[in-house]
Amino acid sequence: MADPKILAIIPARGGSKGVPRKNIYLVAGKPLIAYTLEAALAVRHRLHRLIVSTDDAEIAKVARRYGVDVPFMRPADLAGDRVPMFPVLQHAVQTVEAMDNVHLDWVLLLQPTAPFRTPQDIESALDLAAGGGCDSVISVVQVFAVHPNLMKRIENDRLLPFCIEEQEGTRRQDYQPPAYMRNGAIYLTRRAVLMEQNSIWGQVIRPYIMPEERSVSIDSEMDMKLAELMLAERSRPDL
Repeated sequence: MADPKILAIIPARGGSKGVPRKNIYLVAGKPLIAYTLEAALAVRHRLHRLIVSTDDAEIAKVARRYGVDVPFMRPADLAGDRVPMFPVLQHAVQTVEAMDNVHLDWVLLLQPTAPFRTPQDIESALDLAAGGGCDSVISVVQVFAVHPNLMKRIENDRLLPFCIEEQEGTRRQDYQPPAYMRNGAIYLTRRAVLMEQNSIWGQVIRPYIMPEERSVSIDSEMDMKLAELMLAERSRPDL
């Protein structure tokens, strides 16, 4: 059987509210997007194509400098901060399929806001998809401080459980069942699910579990400062 045709898309629009020019903001000496570009390039042998989808000429220039193709500029109507991700991916799929005269099998979304994702993480997600039986593979991280048991709501000036009754005195690591949340690092979706169901998730989602230290997502100035410290520490030579 032929290898599946996988299109990897790194979406990077020019506007961002939380951190201005976030995708090319220098973090530990490199544009934030560079960490995702480098991780994706390391697994390029498993991809039909690796592209950046952007509406911004400066971001396109950075992507090309790192060796990643920008085969089109994203239309303005797909570059707003309220535009969902799935039409951005659909546009990229339609454009690449027309350019390459190919029918894709899977679409791999790699967001630049996850700089700690490794090539091995991407390969492991691809291996899970290759096992079959799922519509998508989505990366997650186990949570403790935001476990559903700890969530509350306020009603009539009373603090009540949001969904699960918390047992007083229970250590957070003992909450059952374990809870996980999407970390934004990897979304791998069957083409048919994306194009025909307008969904990145589909019905059957296979989880790829990542550790906390590789699950930092950059959404705010505080996240950026944390990433800066972590990346600077990681790049220090051994003393």
